[in-house]
Amino acid sequence: MTDPFENAYRYTECGLDNVFLRDLPVCKDMAGEETISIPYINQLHQVIRLGLALKETGLDPKELRFLRSELGMTQAELADILHKDAQTVGRWERGETPIDSGLETLVRLMTLESLGQDASVKEIAGKSVSSASPAPHIIDASDPKNYRLLAA
Repeated sequence: MTDPFENAYRYTECGLDNVFLRDLPVCKDMAGEETISIPYINQLHQVIRLGLALKETGLDPKELRFLRSELGMTQAELADILHKDAQTVGRWERGETPIDSGLETLVRLMTLESLGQDASVKEIAGKSVSSASPAPHIIDASDPKNYRLLAA
């Protein structure tokens, strides 16, 4: 069985600790040192958003912040849609209080809608259940023009 983390780059630059890019091509800089370059960031972030929206367990605070940011919303704008105040969204994103599972479902559905994806409310609601630790998101980066989600 292949180790899913073999040849994987931990992509913390996106603000998440659990995103790994497998088989990301290595290139050489002007000094001849091996380095990585992450092309097609928008496509990569779409794959991450899809993985988060469809993951089998609840969103952790960093994942919620990532989705809100990728939706192009401030805490106040998201709070307005969810009929909460901005301080509540801030507390969710800092992990001070858990997000209500019904409101998490709405955030996931908003994310899927922004990606042009259809989803069953019942299916997504069943996934909005908190868990002890976030599962890794492993993305095949061997062809950066076609990032593929391997595990979420």
